[in-house]
Amino acid sequence: MTPEIHLHVLASGSKGNAAVIEGPEGNILVDCGISRRELMRRATEVGVDMDRVHAVLVTHEHSDHVSGLSVFCNHYDGPLYATAGTVAGRSYLAEMPFTLVDHSQDLELCGMHVRCFPTSHDVNDPMGFRFETGGDALGWCTDTGYVTDEAMEALYGCRILGLESNHDERMLASGPYPAFLKTRIRGEAGHLSNDQTASILPFLVTSDTETVVALHLSQENNRPSVCMRTIAPAVCAEAANDGFTEARTSDGLLSLCVAAQDRPLTIW
Repeated sequence: MTPEIHLHVLASGSKGNAAVIEGPEGNILVDCGISRRELMRRATEVGVDMDRVHAVLVTHEHSDHVSGLSVFCNHYDGPLYATAGTVAGRSYLAEMPFTLVDHSQDLELCGMHVRCFPTSHDVNDPMGFRFETGGDALGWCTDTGYVTDEAMEALYGCRILGLESNHDERMLASGPYPAFLKTRIRGEAGHLSNDQTASILPFLVTSDTETVVALHLSQENNRPSVCMRTIAPAVCAEAANDGFTEARTSDGLLSLCVAAQDRPLTIW
């Protein structure tokens, strides 16, 4: 199978999130939590043509996912998609021309079938996505305290799987965050830990899966190597570099890597 979907993670973390899903008939921007200038700079760095962005999907209304959207839309006149809860969550989002979607809706965008599914976060109505075309599939799920049944079904067997692996439970417990914030992060409407991600990977990864991308790592409560040492054994992968920031199965068919806050990443 010739891959028809490509992933470009331009930013992933608590300081800003943005990704471009490249399909056969154009690109989809998922979230815009960084400045337009930085978005465009990083897109250029990885060779993404932002003029080919023909749709914008918003997972939820937290500022690290939408803070750059207003300025971006000054230079973009295509459709915007989000749930009614997300749009109501920020006054400036409510003023923008969103097409409202249900968190279990299907869309046809840029030559891809897009399946929305609910996630669990402390916002109004968040969602994740499965992008599919011609037998190729990409799953995207971040900012969720647990993986819903709908998400498990949608993420199963994707060639590229982007899945949150936010924090190391021990680092969070012993770290400087106040108790209320630690409780929020580890709660069912918080963020997935490395251990949680490791526990579900075996149920999502199939022979069709080529790449797993760990998303939204906490800069305070996680490290790429800590994340990888936790999730790689769950799919029988071993270190692929000296720093254990990448992993690979012995047959070379499955790779794992980590998306960064300040460095763009492309998966073909």
